[in-house]
Amino acid sequence: MTEEAPAAAPIIVTALMGAEDFAWANGLRQRYFPPERNYLDAHVTLFHHLPPACAREIAQALAAMAADYPPPGARLSEVMHLGKGVAYRIDSPELLAMRDELADRFRGLLTPQDQARPRLHVTVQNKVTPKESKALHAELSAGFEPRPFAITGLASFYYRGGPWEAIGRYSFRGR
Repeated sequence: MTEEAPAAAPIIVTALMGAEDFAWANGLRQRYFPPERNYLDAHVTLFHHLPPACAREIAQALAAMAADYPPPGARLSEVMHLGKGVAYRIDSPELLAMRDELADRFRGLLTPQDQARPRLHVTVQNKVTPKESKALHAELSAGFEPRPFAITGLASFYYRGGPWEAIGRYSFRGR
């Protein structure tokens, strides 16, 4: 096996949450996600599968974007029922505009899933029965009120079927 072989894994791009929002979302994920399937921290996925051959270009694009843009405004807007899970929807036109810019840059390299504009969210439960997810959705919805949600940067990871392997983290600085 050559040194380059491990890099031949798809690249995932996420938005980084502020420390308080991450602690809150990750705490819910630890509490409600089936433990045997919960090997990731809470995250907000922007791209699910970028080509590993573009790792350097992806890193440059994320670093430049973080340098050029201030943190985008974002809000938790609702509790979403996913069928077999529960997530919190994140409304952030600014973050979606940044994602659109990246999607345009990587046009022709995107999977069908990544060609579609995502519904931004953070999943706190998944891979449970519909009955379990309906119950949690009802519980979390009962006390939910929309609120601000901090997005502080961008990150990239290699996906190898289990825990993600960090590539880079880029904090928004704005110019």
